[in-house]
Amino acid sequence: MSLREYDRKRRFDQTPEPSSDSPGRRGHRPIFVIQLHHASVRHYDFRLEMDGALKSWSVPKGPSLRVGEKRLAVEVEDHPLSYADFEGDIPEGHYGAGHVDLFDRGVWSCNGDPLESLAAGKIDFVLHGERLGGGWKLVRTAKPASKPQWLLIKRDDEHAADTEADELTDAPTPKGWKGRRPSGPAKKAAARAKPRKAAAPAPRTRRRRIDWKARAMALDGAKPLRGTTEVDPQLATLRETPPAGEGWLHELKWDGYRMLARIDDGKATLRSRNGLDWTADYPDIVAALESLGAGDASLDGELIALDAKGRNSFADLQRTIEGSASAVLRYVVFDLPTLAGVDLTRTRLDERKALLEALLADVGRDDLLAYSQHIVGHGDQVFAASKGQEMEGIISKAVDAHYTPGRSRTWLKIKHAESDEFIVVGFTAPKRSRVGFGALLMATREAGRLKYVGRVGTGFDDARLRSMTTRLQKLARKEPTLVLPGHIPFAPRDVTWVEPRLVAEVAFRGWGKEGLLRQASFQRLREDKEASDVGEQDTFKLTSPDKLIYPAEKITKQQVADYYRAIAPQLLPEVARRPLSMLRCPDGLKGQCFFQKHHADTLGPNVHAVPIREKGVGGLEDYVYIEDVEGLLDLVQMNVLELHPWGSRVEDVEHPDRLVFDLDPGEGVEWPALKAAARDIRARLEEIGMRGFLRLSGGKGLHVVVPIAPGPSWSEAKAFCEAFADALATQAPDRYVATASKAKRKGVIFIDWLRNGRGATSVASWSLRARAGAGVAVPLRWDELGRTRSGADYDLTRALRRAAGLRKDPWEGWDKATRQKLAGFD
Repeated sequence: MSLREYDRKRRFDQTPEPSSDSPGRRGHRPIFVIQLHHASVRHYDFRLEMDGALKSWSVPKGPSLRVGEKRLAVEVEDHPLSYADFEGDIPEGHYGAGHVDLFDRGVWSCNGDPLESLAAGKIDFVLHGERLGGGWKLVRTAKPASKPQWLLIKRDDEHAADTEADELTDAPTPKGWKGRRPSGPAKKAAARAKPRKAAAPAPRTRRRRIDWKARAMALDGAKPLRGTTEVDPQLATLRETPPAGEGWLHELKWDGYRMLARIDDGKATLRSRNGLDWTADYPDIVAALESLGAGDASLDGELIALDAKGRNSFADLQRTIEGSASAVLRYVVFDLPTLAGVDLTRTRLDERKALLEALLADVGRDDLLAYSQHIVGHGDQVFAASKGQEMEGIISKAVDAHYTPGRSRTWLKIKHAESDEFIVVGFTAPKRSRVGFGALLMATREAGRLKYVGRVGTGFDDARLRSMTTRLQKLARKEPTLVLPGHIPFAPRDVTWVEPRLVAEVAFRGWGKEGLLRQASFQRLREDKEASDVGEQDTFKLTSPDKLIYPAEKITKQQVADYYRAIAPQLLPEVARRPLSMLRCPDGLKGQCFFQKHHADTLGPNVHAVPIREKGVGGLEDYVYIEDVEGLLDLVQMNVLELHPWGSRVEDVEHPDRLVFDLDPGEGVEWPALKAAARDIRARLEEIGMRGFLRLSGGKGLHVVVPIAPGPSWSEAKAFCEAFADALATQAPDRYVATASKAKRKGVIFIDWLRNGRGATSVASWSLRARAGAGVAVPLRWDELGRTRSGADYDLTRALRRAAGLRKDPWEGWDKATRQKLAGFD
């Protein structure tokens, strides 16, 4: 029934009841409410939130907590969500005149889609309220009546009791009420009732009293708490592999929602990592926290759901929050920043966890609270075992780590698959037999604007397609949410745009040449995150922004940072998730510059380490890689000017996926000869069925870059490049040389094939060069080569202008070329 029926029956200028357009308080989970209504006939109004309204039934005798006992429930008109807060008197002469008391409220979930269950006439659900809990059923009868009649039945579980609703209420009969009570068992129960507050089992009490403050103060670094128990969450830094040694402990990476709990004067609250209040959504967990007897505390953990086999399931968690499943929920706690008036943030992690384990010692196996176990050392084995348990990965933490709000290198996350969160900005229409939508359009936030990153059309079942389509249609808008790039494989007119509010987690296989997601697959909606959490966060603070980096051009460190922030969409596909060599100039061009390839914590929290076995050395060394604009800016902060990526990715450093021929002109070689050499290399590559792409070096030369399918080793790739260069030098010894000897390079072009050895690098497209003039290594179309005057045709300003004006990628066709096999290695 629609809310029009509700409005039709009421005169809102004369009744205190809320109108249908009154705002109702919405949580993250569907609510239920039961109101005791002293109308002409005393009854209970039972209401379940569905589809933006309260589906309502009148239960004359009230709910019975006896297993299997059937109570008549007459379906009535839908009520607005705002009615859940209504208590008071409906005036005489109005529909439903009488007194209304709130009997119970909480959250509920259904086994299956609630609306489908409603239409089918059988709703199997679970209540989490102050008075009523556990499993219930509503079953529609076939008995003909003016209004649909249902039966409300309690299921057999620990919440069942030999109890009537009337025995649980302490609401007095309104003075002067002239209505009547229903006859039958409920009336007799009311006559003998001694009102009590709840039917749920009493929380577990501790066998002995513990002085938690004394135990907390005994930890080295503990101090009296100043201020509140509220703390900002510590965040983990992504790393490719687990750290080694006994200085690290390793926990499972729980797949749920990060949740911070506070207990103040015995009362618990829950909030998400971005500060959203979730307290009302999990009354059971709140009650469990309050039963700990800690007085006050701060706890950090993850809200998870367990499936029928006891496994951590994010899908079941999400469906339970939506109301379409009733999974077992747990709050898995892994840290204890404060306890009993003591600040523990400067104590060791292993000692905080030991205290936390003691605090949760009386928690049973089936309780709502759980302690997050860990293993010290053996990171590789723990990571491997987590995959066998179908977990997302592990979190590795330094055993002596303090609790530090914000992102930290003492907490590391190691995942089995690459994924990230993006904003949903639109969708395309479904094709053939598909329901709902075809694909979601995804975006991230860069330089304060939404940037399109591609589509995701896989990872949805029919139920998810239907439920998401309903949500998307409510967010539909006519104006485009963002500007689409020119190389999309669909027409903008086929897009339905939506308000950028939903955040989705997407698994993918890296980034394509155009800066778009490759092989993207939908994982889940992130109900615990907002669109403002996605993409760049305005927390980057540049030191010495006025320092002159290019003195002759008067270009400052701030201008360098602004350049790299603006060019990141074009640059990152070149360097992201590749080992990097970096040219650092701490004092700008007036000082000494040096190359760095090994990782150091001083490079910043968004600069990651990948262990690589050094050539000729038995041990592993941590090399540098970045993933995003935050990592790029961290490098700029450390005065990095040039970026030189490996020709392989961190996932497979031993097999290159691109080759580079660097054309280095000797003394006396003019620019037209260099352009002719680039065209010559292009032609020779095409003769063997390979395609090369052109780049200005930003200095004297030109690069021809050749993508290949990974497979050949570094030594095989290097041997191919050497043979290719030797062949050119043999055919035209008056033009080319394939040896690095400077004595032989006068008047000829050195075809530098040495860039293709393991650990050798060449400058990335769109990287600045640490040379006077602030040149940039810029990718070109082959038909643009004729208009160039030197390898440094583009400085910082011109490069930005070129990037902004490009209608399509100058290296169009790169993705297709990445499948080409290295000649001779099929």
